[in-house]
Amino acid sequence: MVRCWAANRYSFATGADQVVGMGLVGFSLVLFTYYTIWVIILPFVDSDHMIHKYFLPREYSVILPGVAALVLVLCVGTFIAVVTWKNRKPKKVD
Repeated sequence: MVRCWAANRYSFATGADQVVGMGLVGFSLVLFTYYTIWVIILPFVDSDHMIHKYFLPREYSVILPGVAALVLVLCVGTFIAVVTWKNRKPKKVD
């Protein structure tokens, strides 16, 4: 049996971490499936078909990912700014 050198130094994910991870994977899978059907398959279905009532108008297929990307960039930028602000060293006055 081969053991990882890091096994002694780091703890493995707890049950709660695994549940949260699987929940995020499940949510991502559902979101990816919904978006794929909405953007790739739905344009080939007749516009009077009943499946169209379960999806937003097609304009939102561009707007929503753009807004999500903007929020992600703002959150990452804010995180970097906060970490940089907290780690700065005070200047010495001579």
